[in-house]
Amino acid sequence: MIILWIDPWTTTTGFALIKKESWNFTLLDYGIFKTTPKIDLAIKLLEIWNDIKEIISSFKPDVVVIEKLFFQTNLKTGIDVAQARWVVMYESIRADTKILEYTPLQVKKAITWNGQANKLQLQNAIKMIFKLDEIPKPDDAADAIGLAYMGALNNRLT
Repeated sequence: MIILWIDPWTTTTGFALIKKESWNFTLLDYGIFKTTPKIDLAIKLLEIWNDIKEIISSFKPDVVVIEKLFFQTNLKTGIDVAQARWVVMYESIRADTKILEYTPLQVKKAITWNGQANKLQLQNAIKMIFKLDEIPKPDDAADAIGLAYMGALNNRLT
């Protein structure tokens, strides 16, 4: 089973791919997609869609995991991110891929056993789980690995 996690933002979109075989997890790939700076949101959404379409087509994930949207202060940013999430959800559904959603708190609890863990604690836990030589960078990619791992831990997928 292949689990793809996407962290859709309008400038940088993090992704991670994990292969799950029984209770063995292999990190296949992770990184970020960047959109062209200072262009209209509609064009950014098209760039995100093309990236998502490419990665889903290439890896054919069984599950796509998306972070639940949460924002407190900037309504415009929240609306823009919601539109980017819609692009990911649309392409996932179009590819007949199951979608799971988790909050950052759920991911932190599952990986570090501490819902209040900071980014560095989460990154170090991911480094240990996947036996990486260094902490995954950038932060968006590390978050992506955490969410993909959270999706892989879901016992409803087996």
